[in-house]
Amino acid sequence: MPKKIRELMAMLSKAGFENRGGKGSHRNFLHPKGLRITLSGNPGADARPYQEREVEKCIKESEQ
Repeated sequence: MPKKIRELMAMLSKAGFENRGGKGSHRNFLHPKGLRITLSGNPGADARPYQEREVEKCIKESEQ
């Protein structure tokens, strides 16, 4: 079962990413180490598989 966009946003926030806002349904997250990721979609929508992979990859990179 796919995660919701709001779950991905919570995972990013917990990993130290800051929500920098965005236009429409897009949200830009920035980590103090310089990593950036943009999530699109409404918070209640199911996340696409590529979004889940991207978020997990960015979180892993931020821990190194």
